[in-house]
Amino acid sequence: MHVALRPRSGCLVLCLCLSVFSLLLQSLWMPLEMSRDEPSGRSPEEQDQHGLRFRRLALRLEALSTQVQRMSKERDVTQLTRDDLHLLLQRFRQDEQGLARLVERELKRVSQRLDQLSRPHHHQSHTQSPHDDFKLHTGPNEKCEVPMDPTYPVCAEKVEFLRTRWQSDPCYAFYGVDGTTCSILTYLSQIEGFCPPRLRRNHSALPWHQKPHTYTEKAEIRTTLSPLYEIISNNSGPAINFIRSRVERMSERWKRAGLRMRQSNNKTMSTQMRVLLYPGALAGSIGQSFEAMVETGGPLGELVQWADLSACLTILGHNLTFSTSQHQLHSLIGAAPGRGSCPIQRPLMFDLIYTDYHGLAHLQGAMGLAFLHYRCRFRILDSFGTEPVFNLGSYAHSHGYKTLWGSWRLQPLQYMTMFPHTPDNSFLGFVSEEEVRGKVREEELEPDTYRKERIAVVYGKQDYMWQGKSEYVGVISEELETHATVYQPPGHASNLPGFIRNHGLLTQERFLRLLRRAKVFVGLGFPFEGPAPIEAIALGCVFIQPRFDPPHSSDNNKFYKGKPTTRQISSQHPYAERYIGKPHVWTVDVTNKTDVQEAVRAIQRTEVTPFTPREFTCEGMLERVHGYVTHQNFCSKSAPTWPPESALRVHLGPLGQSCVSVCQKSSHVCEPALFHHLNSPAAFTRLGIGCSSMGQEVNHLFPSYSPWGQHCGLQQEPLLFSCAGSDPSHRRLCPCRAHLPGQVALCPDCL
Repeated sequence: MHVALRPRSGCLVLCLCLSVFSLLLQSLWMPLEMSRDEPSGRSPEEQDQHGLRFRRLALRLEALSTQVQRMSKERDVTQLTRDDLHLLLQRFRQDEQGLARLVERELKRVSQRLDQLSRPHHHQSHTQSPHDDFKLHTGPNEKCEVPMDPTYPVCAEKVEFLRTRWQSDPCYAFYGVDGTTCSILTYLSQIEGFCPPRLRRNHSALPWHQKPHTYTEKAEIRTTLSPLYEIISNNSGPAINFIRSRVERMSERWKRAGLRMRQSNNKTMSTQMRVLLYPGALAGSIGQSFEAMVETGGPLGELVQWADLSACLTILGHNLTFSTSQHQLHSLIGAAPGRGSCPIQRPLMFDLIYTDYHGLAHLQGAMGLAFLHYRCRFRILDSFGTEPVFNLGSYAHSHGYKTLWGSWRLQPLQYMTMFPHTPDNSFLGFVSEEEVRGKVREEELEPDTYRKERIAVVYGKQDYMWQGKSEYVGVISEELETHATVYQPPGHASNLPGFIRNHGLLTQERFLRLLRRAKVFVGLGFPFEGPAPIEAIALGCVFIQPRFDPPHSSDNNKFYKGKPTTRQISSQHPYAERYIGKPHVWTVDVTNKTDVQEAVRAIQRTEVTPFTPREFTCEGMLERVHGYVTHQNFCSKSAPTWPPESALRVHLGPLGQSCVSVCQKSSHVCEPALFHHLNSPAAFTRLGIGCSSMGQEVNHLFPSYSPWGQHCGLQQEPLLFSCAGSDPSHRRLCPCRAHLPGQVALCPDCL
């Protein structure tokens, strides 16, 4: 059957063919132009990259040829006659074949040139680039055998793996692997370092290994946040809007704190760090879910920390990059194209990367072997903490410590918490908001004065947090007018008790004004350990919260189940209970109506003033983070020197107590960085302990003393030095230290 060709359809098809042909010419023209004879001083690295482009073009031509052949078999796709379509495709193939011959000639010429360059020259010296052989080239007659070198014991195993799996990730082809033994050996030698250096090839350093730090500019304290506004402006979304709004709202406080820090003379100047901030919870599909919760009463504590950390590092004078894009992350770290099986292409350009557990997984999925090499530079924002027993996957599994999050083999101090509840980690914290002066138009939030009124504000922005708490809140409402800020979806009836005055979800500014009026901030028992109670206390509220009996833990509470901690949570906010206490914090049995009623009446009779612990002020956070950035070095192979040994206070704990509780009872805190001073026979001798036997084990309770048999145990795995952990048969050697008033993270000798 002969179908007439419509002029319009014919033009469209012809244009399509010409467009494809033009793109092909553009792709080929650049390499061909670059292939002209060049001066003999051209680097081997450039030759390698040049040859790789031609190989990729050859593959592309082959793919196009296959596609053209497939098109020639299709019928009636564009309403052309069979003869017309055949004629067009035939001409296209002729042009393509001509170009392919050109590419083949160029490839042969470049290969010959490379063979000449690879021969030894007696009269010409040539210094190879560290990136020589970054891309693979092997001569046509080169024979490769897998070396049996005891210095590289896994070489043969890696070769066998890549023979069958090299096509599983495009990154291998990107680095020049084509399935041949020669290409695999070159890759394993020059990129991963699992095989010995090949003949005539430099093996001085892998291309992604870190180089000596040459970035020596000093970090100067800033009194402006302008650099931060510039980097945040490249991101968008509800979460970023919250971060930007918080930074802007608190900017004057940060500037004043920076000015005071600049004027003080006791701050050691630190090197300006190149820092990447990557909140992984805001990236990818998880980020979309998190963003949706921001405007419906979801958790904001993590965003508070990211906002304050960004402002803090900016004031301290460091060079920041901020990203919430996985795609951009790959570009920033120099990830090879593919699925992350291969190392990154260059040394990591960041001295520090602050991220979270989600971001840690993203980094691992993009860096290949380089992840292990650079993990000492990571800092993980981890609200609830990660204890050492969960940090080593094999140890956790064999000892029954189950978690969804741990097993990263980081130094435990690389995890940074919201509150100082896990001394094995570093306490990052945040900055508490202060009262916001000014007015809003809503009459309900515009008191004539800022005096405290007989108002209670309930801490809980979503309906489910109120379940089973009506009677408890009802007792409070008999004494105080009770307000709520619960998110109410459009068209949904309220499930709150009738005596509650609900304002709906408020902006942060309006919420702070409501707290400024309130006498009491009421905890319902959830959310746990958030920033809001600290901010309410800073605004002059008294925080009343439930006591947990028995304490919550990963054994009996769904929220903590699977989290990498064995902590026993005695109340909704243990920090407020322990470090602040009465008259600002009252912890009650919410099932005891009399207990709640008496507490509320006592609170009404008590005048309290706003209170903020120093560690939750701008000055306190600047002081703390400055100490971390200046002194914490997890890339060093030597034992830590900060805090200094002069801060050490050694305690031999009683049977069955952790070092956390042992140090607390002496009004000190446990300092894991000082454990190495106790991990020797001399430490037992100084304490007057007679050891009948002594041995090293991989045990998170060591160093410790067991009275049965008078056995002294030393720690074999430094990653398991742990303030947490207790056993009825062990007395633990505990490295305690004092801390500055209102600054748990720092000792008097730390600054």
